[in-house]
Amino acid sequence: MTFWELIRTALISLSQNKLRAALTALGVIIGVMSVILLIALGESAQAYVEKEFAIMGSNVIIVTPGKQETTGMFPISAGSYKKLTYEIAMQVKKKAEGIIGVCANTIGLANIRYRNRQRNVLVIGTTPDFEKVRQLYTQIGRFLTQEDIDRNARVCIIGTTVKRELFGNHRALYEKISINGSKHTVVGILEERGMALGIDLGDIVIIPLPSAQRIFGFEEVMEILVGARTQDDIPRATDSIKRIIRAAHDNEEDFTITNQDSMLAAFSRIFTMLRLMLVGIACISLLVGGIGIMNIMLVSVRERTREVGIRIAVGATRADIGLQFLVESITLSVLGGITGIILGFIGTVFIRILYPSLPIGLSMWSVLTAFLFSSAVGVFSGVYPAWKAASVDPVEALRYE
Repeated sequence: MTFWELIRTALISLSQNKLRAALTALGVIIGVMSVILLIALGESAQAYVEKEFAIMGSNVIIVTPGKQETTGMFPISAGSYKKLTYEIAMQVKKKAEGIIGVCANTIGLANIRYRNRQRNVLVIGTTPDFEKVRQLYTQIGRFLTQEDIDRNARVCIIGTTVKRELFGNHRALYEKISINGSKHTVVGILEERGMALGIDLGDIVIIPLPSAQRIFGFEEVMEILVGARTQDDIPRATDSIKRIIRAAHDNEEDFTITNQDSMLAAFSRIFTMLRLMLVGIACISLLVGGIGIMNIMLVSVRERTREVGIRIAVGATRADIGLQFLVESITLSVLGGITGIILGFIGTVFIRILYPSLPIGLSMWSVLTAFLFSSAVGVFSGVYPAWKAASVDPVEALRYE
């Protein structure tokens, strides 16, 4: 028999028991659909995290006080250490290699008021380079200047959410707002940026670092952010930053330097492990479906024993008989795999409609992996029934009722 004749025979055999074939293929369908959806969700979650980091600026190096021995995750200040200061940040800006800007930050929650309206928001005390390091620009007015830092000016830049909640449709530029009781003049309004890492970038207020230190009551800075010129400049910039701060701290490395690439690498490892675990669980469904196919094929061999005897009697070889049942098993598994791929695609469309912010989609490698795995399940499930069918004694088969 030719290959196409084997396929046609397999389809005719399966069509004679449509409901049984559909129920048998259900395990493969669910398994393939699960593999595709879980891989798509894992990849989209990773892309979402990378997008969130990109919103907060690219090629950013973060210096925090305290030595953290582990690497790759968010910096955690711990132990006994010397403080980071504005002066150290300025030394880094002056001497570090391969950088585009440096800013020193102090962050805290504060109550802001305008007339009879008030709101608790995240207040960031920083320096002028924050704009290009974090890529947060103003759409109206201006950002902080070095003059604001030098003369401790009481000015602020507000986000779009703050502007809407405090001022409504009224003009906000050059109006005065109270930040924990300290009057600040609005000199700029940030561009609309949405959410990033769970923070509404429209619901923040940016003020000069000296003003924030006075409001929050401490002299040190919480972090120093350094923008590397390119991704390739990050190692060189990191080495020079480490050297500069060590010199300022009496050659003690009591600070931690991390960057977004190391954080993303850590998240990537986590997502990879989760994907492998979830795909492994989904593959169990495929194996269960394969066992179901094997069971039904053994039943089919028993039901068609007399047919096997007649085919052998009219000239079919044992290889032909075995191949017929093997192709039937593979056909059933492949049809289930194709159906699972279609349902997986439909599932990604529904998820994209329900969660538009999640960049979910089918990747070709996940489709190929699921399809090849379902085909392999068909081969695995059909080998033993095919061997049983080929082993039937034609004389006994002809007598079988």
